[in-house]
Amino acid sequence: MRKTCYIFLLLLSSMTVLGQQTAYRFNFTDKPVKGYTSVPSNTIYGENPVYGYDLNTNPIDGNPFFFSVDVPEGNYKVTVVLGSNKGESNTTVKAESRRLMLANIKTSKGKYSAHTFAVNIRNTKIGDTDSVRIKKRETGKLIWDDKLTLEFNGKNPAVAKIEIEKADNIPTIFLAGNSTVVDEAEEPWCGWGQIFPGFFTSDIAIANYAESGEAANTFVASKRFAKLLSKMRKGDYLFIEFGHNDQKQKGEGKGPYTSYKSDLKYLASKTREKGAIPVLVTSMHRRFFDDNGKVKNTHGDYPDAVRQLAKEENITLIDLNNMSATLYEAWGVEGSKRAFVYYPAGTFPNQKEPLADNTHFNPYGGTEIARCILKGMIDNNLPVKKYIRKDVRPFDPAHPDDPDKFDIPATPFSSMVKPDGN
Repeated sequence: MRKTCYIFLLLLSSMTVLGQQTAYRFNFTDKPVKGYTSVPSNTIYGENPVYGYDLNTNPIDGNPFFFSVDVPEGNYKVTVVLGSNKGESNTTVKAESRRLMLANIKTSKGKYSAHTFAVNIRNTKIGDTDSVRIKKRETGKLIWDDKLTLEFNGKNPAVAKIEIEKADNIPTIFLAGNSTVVDEAEEPWCGWGQIFPGFFTSDIAIANYAESGEAANTFVASKRFAKLLSKMRKGDYLFIEFGHNDQKQKGEGKGPYTSYKSDLKYLASKTREKGAIPVLVTSMHRRFFDDNGKVKNTHGDYPDAVRQLAKEENITLIDLNNMSATLYEAWGVEGSKRAFVYYPAGTFPNQKEPLADNTHFNPYGGTEIARCILKGMIDNNLPVKKYIRKDVRPFDPAHPDDPDKFDIPATPFSSMVKPDGN
């Protein structure tokens, strides 16, 4: 009991109350730092109240490790000071379920590099009496809890300090979509939404509400949209990308220009009622080619229905369908496999069969699709483009990045189970 009370007192000493905001400061070096809570390598989340190393990891032997701290839901600015006095480091930082924040930050021995990014935290509660109807596969995932989890990965990852500050005053880009957008928890699967945060400054947060297997109407029925709306404020954005699963729905009244178009209009209208800005995104193609190496359209009239709605309701359109065709054809039939989940047996632990998926991306593919979304933002001259980091270079889908030069360290968790909606 005394130990628990002592730990809480230590944490309180590192918290600065700023109105309704609270800043948490953690020190990971060997020397105490005034105003910071020191975190020894044996501080385990769950055993230690409030914070600690998580998911059975700690910072030893240059392996990836996770650090979690209990926080209320909302947006946070996180500052990490990377580096070590023990040697060189190369650190990639992800948040929650593999949301990319920083990639390959190198420091030499005794040198440190400070970086700030925004992280959105949410739970399933909607007010005091309702909640999101999450799927069984989402239970226990990092995207629906009251803690902030940071992954430190790379070649000898090292962190010296972490500062976490509530930042509910910054705008939010909300994402609504399916498995092509979702924050996938395990390798090698990757939605473009989990790569997206790494392209932005700390003055805006990305809140990815997408989930595998969802269509526009099930996104509403599961109360994901109700939860999203409860957090949306004037000036926020909602990027809407459905279609892969909507087109599978059959029955009276179901179709691209009827149910699908109506469902998308509902999402956009409710967003506008909140004073936020909807953005419609056409579905990217699946990986199917004809005999001439041209992309086959497997979505029927669903992309055209989105284009029609955007024109009728004066909603910004990012035509990912067109851009993805250009992108895939630039890769070519065989080259495009390197962007999707195509891996021979034995690539990952316990992988007995080869993976060959023509819908879902790996981290390289997710990155290239995220770059298409950025291009769409810039081409549409959306005001929110001002939050794109200055070092993000222009992207042309006809000239994709070289996969041989792509380097985002893999999170040490993998699954051979295909996402819902495959």
